[in-house]
Amino acid sequence: YQRRVRVNAEYGGLAQDLGGSGSCMEEFQVMPFLQCGSRNVCQHGQRTDKSFWLTTNGQDDIKAMAPLKTEDDILPYISRCVVCSGVQFMMARHSYTNDIPDCPQNFERLWAGYSYLMVSGGGGVGGGQDLGGIGSCMENFFLPSFIECVGRGMCSYYVNNLDYWLAAKKDPVPGMFGMGNIYNGLDQIQNEGLSRCSVCGKKLPAKKRFF
Repeated sequence: YQRRVRVNAEYGGLAQDLGGSGSCMEEFQVMPFLQCGSRNVCQHGQRTDKSFWLTTNGQDDIKAMAPLKTEDDILPYISRCVVCSGVQFMMARHSYTNDIPDCPQNFERLWAGYSYLMVSGGGGVGGGQDLGGIGSCMENFFLPSFIECVGRGMCSYYVNNLDYWLAAKKDPVPGMFGMGNIYNGLDQIQNEGLSRCSVCGKKLPAKKRFF
């Protein structure tokens, strides 16, 4: 299964909640939607259409990668997913520091991760996550987090695609005086720059035992 970050058509776009079952599609298509007008005509794969997919971790030398044009070439770069049933009440909690936050009373941590905010691509298109939703707490941090597919039938990592992660608050606040902080390398970004998060599930009441 593949996980979709966002679809974008010529006149609008829609971002998926990565914590929702709708972000996990059973089949992969470079363009998973039709564009239909009022004259009983639909078009599939317009030049300006785009789709963004969560990508796999640890891609090497992506700057030199040519656009991928066949499904066999594209699929290794698309993240896989499953839809699970489990705890009914879940929430994300962000620390705004480099420390993993505790869960509220009567909740337990299901996983810890990094606070994921939004993505953007060329032309100002993009989409974000609800910071209260579990899709905003990614278990793993990697860059880039998504791959872009276009209506011409190919996918790649493009230089104008940007990831936005929630920052750890520093003192003094970066940007108020000068240009702010710059973090180089994944280790420094993870250990100093990023806010950490926890996904918390409500504890179920203990079942009463009858003798």
